[in-house]
Amino acid sequence: MDIFIDIILLTFLSIAALAIARIRKLFCAIMLFGIFSLVSACLFVTMDAVDVAFTEAAVGTGISTILMLATMALTSTEEKRPPYQPLIALLVVVVTGSVLVYGTMDLPDYGDPMAPIHQHVAPRYIQQSPAEVGPPNMVTSVLASYRGFDTLGETAVIFTAGISIYALLGMRRREDTDYHQEDDNV
Repeated sequence: MDIFIDIILLTFLSIAALAIARIRKLFCAIMLFGIFSLVSACLFVTMDAVDVAFTEAAVGTGISTILMLATMALTSTEEKRPPYQPLIALLVVVVTGSVLVYGTMDLPDYGDPMAPIHQHVAPRYIQQSPAEVGPPNMVTSVLASYRGFDTLGETAVIFTAGISIYALLGMRRREDTDYHQEDDNV
């Protein structure tokens, strides 16, 4: 049954991604991004990664959608064609991708039991996490218990950044309104 749900959610993600790539109306694209994030959060829940699902729902579906809608209120409603050639953008993507692939050459092989990550605290988390914390997902137990203060700090940073951006967008709107009111008084 879980595989059936995963297939349905991945199908929805694919459809939403294709629709986002094809749509020209920015409002529709923002709403589709919100739907994409919400379906991603559902997919994380089916994988027992509740902490990641919560973050995706809060940041991806909530804050990001609100900030994009607020930004759209200050811009036009349709995407404009870029003044540069698409080949320049393709070149930037290829160069960046090549640098990232080159950067992964020093990483240990996938699943290598002698990799540094497997020699430090990972064995302790694997062995003692179920008894000490309890959740069936090790990522949830690490983020919610062992790194709880760190996760709280990250949440506070994201919240502060969101409030700051919202305040800046509101300040821009007030300045425009004050400017137009001065024009009306003259």
